[in-house]
Amino acid sequence: MSKVAVLGSGVVGQTLADGFLKFGWEVMRGTRDAGKLSDWKSKAGERASVGTFGEAAKWGDVVVLAVKGTAAAEVIAACGDGIDGKPVLDTTNPIADAPPENGVIKYFTGPNESLLEALQKKAPKAKLVKAFSCVGAPFMVSPDFGGQKPTMFVCGDDEDAKKKTHEILTQFGWEVEDMGPATAARAIEPLAMLWCIPGIAKGRWTHAFKLLKK
Repeated sequence: MSKVAVLGSGVVGQTLADGFLKFGWEVMRGTRDAGKLSDWKSKAGERASVGTFGEAAKWGDVVVLAVKGTAAAEVIAACGDGIDGKPVLDTTNPIADAPPENGVIKYFTGPNESLLEALQKKAPKAKLVKAFSCVGAPFMVSPDFGGQKPTMFVCGDDEDAKKKTHEILTQFGWEVEDMGPATAARAIEPLAMLWCIPGIAKGRWTHAFKLLKK
């Protein structure tokens, strides 16, 4: 049985942790405050556990980073060498602590940089893959769009880690499009800005992206 460490106490972390449990994985959620997750752990079953960021990272075969973008670097640092050599699915976006403008959320990165690249530099031995970053939490697991599979865009520098990510996303009900090395995160991360506009401006959050091919 595969083991996944899901780092983060929020909605994305819970959604993905529950998804992995649904598909038969063992799950340890990493958090600063185990008390926040006591209710989740009591309901999640015997394959679920809770630990610190470092404990979870060391325990997991795969690691999922599911925290606010502003906290991502700190959490990566807290993992220490526990993430070395492992696929790390980076769900984060560099959303700034500033209000949206005309429905457009603000980022703390520029157009020629990405949060994924910055995190990869902080943890050069980890195998970061951008994933789950261009859709809202309610659609991350088994997305239902009338029989059509939406597209999840991924990127990263390690091919084996991307292959594992592809397997996970396929299991979770996604069509996967590999956009190449880590630099492609400069294009993937802003998709979250686009995804949020209909929600913030019009209250419409029930959508996902689909890449059409000829």
